[in-house]
Amino acid sequence: MRILLALIVGLALGAGVVWYFGSNHSKSQVQSAADQVGNAAKSAGDAIQEKLRVLDLRPQDVKDELARSGQVVRRKAQEAGQAIADATADARITASIKGKLVTNRDLSALSISVNTTAGIVTLSGTVPSADAISKAMLLAMETDGVKEVISTLQVKP
Repeated sequence: MRILLALIVGLALGAGVVWYFGSNHSKSQVQSAADQVGNAAKSAGDAIQEKLRVLDLRPQDVKDELARSGQVVRRKAQEAGQAIADATADARITASIKGKLVTNRDLSALSISVNTTAGIVTLSGTVPSADAISKAMLLAMETDGVKEVISTLQVKP
């Protein structure tokens, strides 16, 4: 339930940021950023569901184990909790960076794609100069939870 609440709050926060900054940018830029935030949240949700399935922690699996042994092994629950925390953190990092890109006048949120896995951020797309690559990487590195930034950004004036 906390996971669902966290995802809903994250989506609401992302939608609020997109709406707030939408008045200063064209609708297509805002829609693209909103789509990328939505995709990141959906990806996080899918990763959580898959991890729960792999670890046999779906509600029916828990009921079956409780009926069989009277308990659920804590180690499994901790692994699932870590997977959920990681997926949620990655979605939060991606949304935060995309929000910063939307507000930065020197960088285009439309031309820079952001993907986060286990705190490692990958920036891809095109920018007008090498200076823009530096700015994008700095912006990503200054985001809480980021462990490493990999840039495959290409300079296309």
